Amino acid sequence: MDILKNDWKDVLEEEFYKDYYQRLREFLKIEYANEAVHPPMHDIFNALHYTSYSNTKVVLLGQDPYHGKDQAHGFSFSVNPQVTVPPSLRNIYKELSEDVGFHAPPHGYLLPWAKQGVLLLNTVLTVREGQAHSHKKKGWETFTNAVIESLNKREDPVVFMLWGKPAQQKVKMIDADKHLVLEAPHPSPLSAYRGFFGSHHFSRANEFLLEKGLGSIDWQLPHDPYESK
Repeated sequence: MDILKNDWKDVLEEEFYKDYYQRLREFLKIEYANEAVHPPMHDIFNALHYTSYSNTKVVLLGQDPYHGKDQAHGFSFSVNPQVTVPPSLRNIYKELSEDVGFHAPPHGYLLPWAKQGVLLLNTVLTVREGQAHSHKKKGWETFTNAVIESLNKREDPVVFMLWGKPAQQKVKMIDADKHLVLEAPHPSPLSAYRGFFGSHHFSRANEFLLEKGLGSIDWQLPHDPYESK
């Protein structure tokens, strides 16, 4: 099964043969055949395709994909270029502005972050249109646990940004003595004011990466979503 094309293939290949993943695969076959499911099937693993295991510097862990039409494309918090910036991402932009002087672009396309080593991973990788959390507890959590556990074992340290309770459930798999773990409420309008704003996660991540000699992330996104960094 050549589902993954880069070094994640060797890291995660065994997962695709395990019973839980076979059950998940059968569930997804039925869902994609009979329901509107996001993201498109060929985009499910985009986060892993665009940010290799060896190149991962930051893990930005979301919940499940956006469930609106044409929004999700396989990256946490990111939307396709033509889509209106969702409220949670607008709040991320607001915190970025306060933290690192970020200038918000008119789009929500975060691919330039992925190319720099920000793994834009959700805890659950698929969802039915209009039904948040509809693919919860179907097996994706076990798969994304394997992703986190593999990064925890890596020699080079990683910054884990865990926003909201589903993401924070992964904290028990992370060695906080080696990696930087940054926790905050989810950036949703319902919870961002409880501590997401003012968390300074982006500057703290870069300070850690520079201290470890790994190179910082340029969080500024181009105004034009098709202008690649």
